[in-house]
Amino acid sequence: MFHRRSTLDWIVDSIIYLILILLVIITVYPFLHVMAVSFNEANDTIRGGITFYPRQVTLENYRTIIQNQSLYQAFVVTVLRTVIGTLGTVLITGMMAFALSKSYLKGRKFYMVICIVTMYFSGGLIPTFMVIRALNLLDSFWVYILPNLVNVWYLIIMRTYFRSLPDGIEEAARIDGASTYRIFFGIVLPISAPIIATIALFAGVGQWNAWFDAAIYVRDENLRPLQTVLNTLINSNRAAEEMARAGLRAQQMGRANVINSRSITMATMITVIIPIMLVYPFIQKYFAKGMMIGSIKD
Repeated sequence: MFHRRSTLDWIVDSIIYLILILLVIITVYPFLHVMAVSFNEANDTIRGGITFYPRQVTLENYRTIIQNQSLYQAFVVTVLRTVIGTLGTVLITGMMAFALSKSYLKGRKFYMVICIVTMYFSGGLIPTFMVIRALNLLDSFWVYILPNLVNVWYLIIMRTYFRSLPDGIEEAARIDGASTYRIFFGIVLPISAPIIATIALFAGVGQWNAWFDAAIYVRDENLRPLQTVLNTLINSNRAAEEMARAGLRAQQMGRANVINSRSITMATMITVIIPIMLVYPFIQKYFAKGMMIGSIKD
């Protein structure tokens, strides 16, 4: 039966739409501003007032990024740590979650308690640094991979998902003579695409955006990821702007160099965001399904 909308319904809907529009503007505006600055001519950026579109369009900032060997090397390191780190996290965390999802595993509750404790209490920066140093991981690419192979939050989500799978699948496989590894790699993983895609997205974004570990544990410039280089670039640009405002060596520095650094920073940020934006639409459907199923407590 057709229901006639009242005035109150229109008012409530209007308020909801207004709030959603404001949220969209708040979310999209920073991205559009960063993109506008990245495509704007460096000397023109000093005038300010750039909002949604560049006044003088140029690709020079992106050409500078392509020609910068340090940024190119950092990009390669970031891609490698993201791919290897994501695969390692999904594999090792998945194997551990699969084992802990089995009721016949002796001491599984004790193991879960130990894992959950690490979510609330960490060793601290200095003890962690000492452990990393004792393992000879300083100035090593593997410092990005090994400490992140097991994530307790991912473990809980995957464990909950694996417990929702029918027990008959494993029983039938064992009757056919399949081993535990054969069951996990040949049966469980192929039918767990939603949760695998969800954890892969979480782990991949975490690796792609990571910068603090490189700032603490890596001194070799050739091993620093893109986010660390970008953070250094932003901090140097901010320091240069502060010096320019204070009038310190303003004539020697040159204002165009400051703005050029800002434009390159914005262009680098856009370059960093694009890969994640390209990947996310393809796994969005698995992401939503995996989060729903993996969060249900059985």
